[in-house]
Amino acid sequence: MKITVATVKPFAPAAVTKIKETAEDAGYEFALLEKYESQDELIEAAKNTDALIIRSDKATKEVIEAGGDRLKIIVRAGAGYDNINLEAASENGIVVMNTPGQNSNAVAELAIGLMVFAARGKFNGKSGTELKGKKLGIHAYGNVGRLVANIAKGFGMEVFAFDAFVPKENIEADGIKALDSADELYSGCQYVSLHIPANEDTKQSIDYDLLTKMPSGATLVNTARKEVIYEDELLKLMSERDDFKYISDIAPDKKAEFEEKYADRVFFTPKKMGAQTIEANLNAALASAKQIINFFENGDTTFQVNK
Repeated sequence: MKITVATVKPFAPAAVTKIKETAEDAGYEFALLEKYESQDELIEAAKNTDALIIRSDKATKEVIEAGGDRLKIIVRAGAGYDNINLEAASENGIVVMNTPGQNSNAVAELAIGLMVFAARGKFNGKSGTELKGKKLGIHAYGNVGRLVANIAKGFGMEVFAFDAFVPKENIEADGIKALDSADELYSGCQYVSLHIPANEDTKQSIDYDLLTKMPSGATLVNTARKEVIYEDELLKLMSERDDFKYISDIAPDKKAEFEEKYADRVFFTPKKMGAQTIEANLNAALASAKQIINFFENGDTTFQVNK
């Protein structure tokens, strides 16, 4: 049995070492494909392995079909899995898993860091504002949202949350005020931190009508997915409101236009940074390897995300 790690954006070296040790200690062959330059290399790797560990790499239909009868499982080291063609995987009998929670603290700390960065005017030497006493809205109260809320309370922020799929009593058990709608969340909070997935219901759902409800001095922080933002409508809003800031670790498709027109009110990290800590790398890497071994040895499909 062979486990292949295929990553354009490599894991930290210590994480690769741990995956290799975990695989080989369990009697599995280990292979590594890093910083590959074409999708053809990923397709070739899929042909010659029983299990594939990826990060933000594109597991397209072509990659999946290349696996033939051999490839049995793909694990996305992280929470989001919209880079994997789940339909094709299911059609080809391939199990797809993610590693929920392993990167959560890293993303949560980044979200708070981006808020501080925005509040201080990107450290431009001028007076900024403080987070203490400000109202923060958490849009989606999953693993990351919960951690963001907990850190924000330490800053003295007043924290609210909306999640259509989490019971209000669960949110309020954490000392967070649960709201009934996204409209209520956005209309009452100076800061909103996005943690929603990108799917057919959420793509371009963060639009003009929703964002225009935010109060004066508003900051939108996105450590989720760029697809949830309706970029044309956000640009329209920013043209009308010189108090509105957008800070994200996912560069938008219209990055150049945002930066040209609103350079002092936007910031995008050079690449997606949410999981870019040594700890998160190690956590997700180890979880990926252990889940694959557990799948082959015990038939465990706990974290399967396709049918």
